[in-house]
Amino acid sequence: MKRSDFAYHLPPELIAQHPLAERSGSRLLCLDGQSGDLAHRQFPELLDQLQPDDLLVFNNTRVIPARLWGQKETGGKLEILVERLTGIDMALAHIRCSKSPKPGSRILLSTAEGGEPGPFTLEVTERVGALFGLKTPEGQPLSEILQVIGHMPLPPYIERPDDAEDQGRYQTVYAEREGAVAAPTAGLHFTDDLLAAIDARGIRRAFVTLHVAAGTFQPVRTEEIEDHPMHAEYLEVDEATCAAVAETRRRGGRVIAVGTTAVRSLETASQASGEPRPYCGDTDIFIYPGYRFRAVDAMVTNFHLSESTLLMLVSAFVGRETMLAAYAEAIAQRYRFFSYGDAMFITAGPQAGRRPDPEQGNDA
Repeated sequence: MKRSDFAYHLPPELIAQHPLAERSGSRLLCLDGQSGDLAHRQFPELLDQLQPDDLLVFNNTRVIPARLWGQKETGGKLEILVERLTGIDMALAHIRCSKSPKPGSRILLSTAEGGEPGPFTLEVTERVGALFGLKTPEGQPLSEILQVIGHMPLPPYIERPDDAEDQGRYQTVYAEREGAVAAPTAGLHFTDDLLAAIDARGIRRAFVTLHVAAGTFQPVRTEEIEDHPMHAEYLEVDEATCAAVAETRRRGGRVIAVGTTAVRSLETASQASGEPRPYCGDTDIFIYPGYRFRAVDAMVTNFHLSESTLLMLVSAFVGRETMLAAYAEAIAQRYRFFSYGDAMFITAGPQAGRRPDPEQGNDA
């Protein structure tokens, strides 16, 4: 398939620049993948879409304040976006500056963009493709530095600096495992009260950990989508979650992934046997139309960028034309898009092929 097959026009004013006053105040576009029928709801009405034997699977990653500013010892200003913590005192990061720093050089960090250098420094240890290895002096935990002077890594389409509100709102209420540099945004709509209401109905919850990397915003640059090099992200799926999925299957319930990161987690863990098995390591699974889903029956997700790998994933779940028609309706109804925007609840379409098939590889 072509990248251009997943293009749509979005009026810029529909890109949400701030969260709503109420975390669960977003709209919810419900899409029946079998019929293509749409219904307009408010997010708390997700409860009405759930059944007692369902299982909701959440990604419990926690966003780190991964954006830093500073300067080279020669004075050149730069911006750092941590991609991945690789140790207590080490990380791989993107560095934006006029001339790339060399291994062995130091970076003098500041508390804000264009600010004067403060007490913290980093050493550039290596160049790894487009990334740079960074290390703190004398083994100082990098997470401590990030907590003091780091900024929340808002996506590039949010055209404003981060502020105090983002510290809480660009984080799910159940975030636990530090390591993401982008939020699993479908989970941003859930409140403690809504989770309590889900529990009260006997609907079960389980968790995976996928540390969302900056590569999630990487555009598809190849016209043939199969040629796109998918970025890798760290993933853990434990035995308890696998057992919860198996029990849901025995009860005849649905496995509902909260966010595309939970979809990718469960599908990665299901590659070997057709059902989730404990998994720990990187995943670069790329899901696009033709993929046969093994683990997921429905999903909660936000709206995704034109021509993005995530739009391709949800299109694989219900069909490209069905998904693009739903997006056209959302635009016509002035839904809010992307990280701080509105959400969808999607049930699998016939294209998803939701029966396990151990013989199938990652892609169709």
